[in-house]
Amino acid sequence: MINNLPVKTITHKDLSIEGYSRAAVQTYWRIPELKIGFDLGAQPWSFMGTPNWFVSHTHMDHLVALPVYVARRRMMKMEPPRIYLPEMAVEPIRRILRLFSRIDRGRLPCELVPTGPGDEIELSREHVVTVSATKHTVPSLGFVVHQRRRKLKPEFHGLPGEKIRDLRLAGTEVTNEVRLPRVAYLGDSAPVGLDACEAMFRSEVLIMELTFVAPGHRKDRIHKFGHMHLDDLVERRDRFRNELIIAAHFSTRYHPRQVRQHVEKALPDMLDGRLQLWI
Repeated sequence: MINNLPVKTITHKDLSIEGYSRAAVQTYWRIPELKIGFDLGAQPWSFMGTPNWFVSHTHMDHLVALPVYVARRRMMKMEPPRIYLPEMAVEPIRRILRLFSRIDRGRLPCELVPTGPGDEIELSREHVVTVSATKHTVPSLGFVVHQRRRKLKPEFHGLPGEKIRDLRLAGTEVTNEVRLPRVAYLGDSAPVGLDACEAMFRSEVLIMELTFVAPGHRKDRIHKFGHMHLDDLVERRDRFRNELIIAAHFSTRYHPRQVRQHVEKALPDMLDGRLQLWI
């Protein structure tokens, strides 16, 4: 069977969120309507048609499938994909791909784009991705996909349409760009990476790690190694304005039943029904 990797799917408004994440095993997500994916810890065959990927960091469970993905697209005669990587990773990954090409005797054409905090990446006229720093054991990034709209400036409210048209034709900028955060992806991060990006709390959909959930696990050690604990989610419950929060990347030391029990005990309302556990 070609596609034997787990893939969960949920639809929110006009967007489909697909993927799966388990700590130290594999992480991969995509939003097909936006033609983007996050992390390449494995590559379901159905994800191959997605041309743009944003890699949060270089741990193997988030990156190891990159050569397979690129090779599949070449085999299927698709355009080379574009991979956005933490800046420090670009040259090492380029060397790795050259070595794979040598032993495989096949080209691995792709565009590797160095990416850092503060960058803005235009996906289309309607969508832009902003990049923020997160906190992990290696350089790591979070991403927010914004929908861009033009809105009439307040000083022109009430003017007739022909007057606004004349102002525009005369070179006056009559609108401002307004950004609506649609999808945020935290990647692996201690809470400081979430706190530093306010747009993640306002995004319609937030995909976040929740690696540790048991009360006995020490938060100071968890944060030191760049991860989140269930208590961190509880402490911030009043900050989340998201319509949908997907929590994943649970530690392999937990059985799925244990994850659900711990989370439902701490958050019996599941953040007013907005919290989804992808186990």
